Amino acid sequence: MKFVVATNNGGKLQEFRDILKEFGHEAVSLKEVNIDTDVEETGETFRENAYMKAGTIAKLSGLPTIADDSGLMVEALGGEPGVYSARYCGRHGDDAANNEKLLEKMKGNKERRAKFVSAVCAVFPDGRVLQAEGECPGEILHEPKGNGGFGYDPLFYVPALGKTFAQMDKTEKNMVSHRKKALDKLKILLSK
Repeated sequence: MKFVVATNNGGKLQEFRDILKEFGHEAVSLKEVNIDTDVEETGETFRENAYMKAGTIAKLSGLPTIADDSGLMVEALGGEPGVYSARYCGRHGDDAANNEKLLEKMKGNKERRAKFVSAVCAVFPDGRVLQAEGECPGEILHEPKGNGGFGYDPLFYVPALGKTFAQMDKTEKNMVSHRKKALDKLKILLSK
């Protein structure tokens, strides 16, 4: 099945392509279906935002559409940055500034537990909606490590692998990531 991926984030699009390919599905970008829009994320939860994005793009494209809203939730910060992960610093998509703000807020804090959360939503032209969520537990480092990935990946350490997301190759990351876990659950729903 071909899915439009409702994102303008190149890193996220590539993760969707890689993971959906494993499941025998094709992922196409917004650009490939001639859609040039950013859906405003006004929901209070990852799930609401994923549904808004998938629903809007499915209407515009007339094709099955998949979207996720994902982010980092830090225990010591009461779940921040949460749904504001991409715009934590006040600007959308400024990874360096978001990481800097997170490190500043975590200064002196011994509690470093965090998790990445992904809510995935697939909306079909016939109105069907499938939703699934996944999480990856980890810790926030005191300084960035690694050059790969995007977003908070250089600060997000996964004890089970002894690496940050930014130190993992894409195969390693896709084995444990929150997005992969959500898509695994979605795959089961798609097969029903």
